[in-house]
Amino acid sequence: MTKTILITGATDGIGRLTAKTLAAEGHRVLLHGRSAEKLDAAAQEIGGATETFCADLSRLEEVAALARAVLARHDRLDVLINNAGVFKTDRTVTAEGLDTRFVVNTLAPYLLTRHLLRIMPKDGRVVNLSSAAQAPVEIDALMGSRRLDHMAAYAQSKLALTIWTQALAAEHPEGPVFVAVNPGSLLASKMVQKGFGVAGNDLRIGADILRRVALSEDFADATGRYFDNDSGGFAKPHHAALDTSQTARVMQAIRQLAGDDARA
Repeated sequence: MTKTILITGATDGIGRLTAKTLAAEGHRVLLHGRSAEKLDAAAQEIGGATETFCADLSRLEEVAALARAVLARHDRLDVLINNAGVFKTDRTVTAEGLDTRFVVNTLAPYLLTRHLLRIMPKDGRVVNLSSAAQAPVEIDALMGSRRLDHMAAYAQSKLALTIWTQALAAEHPEGPVFVAVNPGSLLASKMVQKGFGVAGNDLRIGADILRRVALSEDFADATGRYFDNDSGGFAKPHHAALDTSQTARVMQAIRQLAGDDARA
């Protein structure tokens, strides 16, 4: 059955390869990127039934506009793959005074997901790219009042993403399925090359697991869980994601920053 699948950060790395894989199987793939030029190039390479959507995910107003654009064109979205992410960046603080890593890695996918849930079927899937790098979330850093280095911000933002994956799964027990996945450590993406100065491992490791999480029946009952592709199975996230008082504080901050209109 043909699925309609939105992939953020689809102009490079794992996102682009995943999009190419899914389009080759006949699925309608909606490509997101922040560069219109890169989006056009990706769409030409990927081929198939693709559409392009341009937005800067470090700007929440553009995230909301992205959601509106998707809603204007589609009344059904089967899979949302929140792939876009940032590790090292020259602009670590947004115009609103928030940490860019938290905005792109945590808040933008949360806001986009909340807006698009209205067109996702009960058997749909939200696939969130987490990481093996996870650290307890400092609320003041999430709120923009404390500055962090690249690794701390990245690790905390990825745990915050994993936390809201669990929270939305609990809020929507009938579906869609929400899964956080570490696609594999140090894969050969531009983010890894820029951040760590290494070539990285085969991108197909990440693309293959994203395809599985998005489509395989093996993940049909995996809502709220964390899949660690390094170990090849489901695992527990950082223990802070299992601390109910901590997760409640994180979710309160996320909802506040995302705004009341994020409610679905």
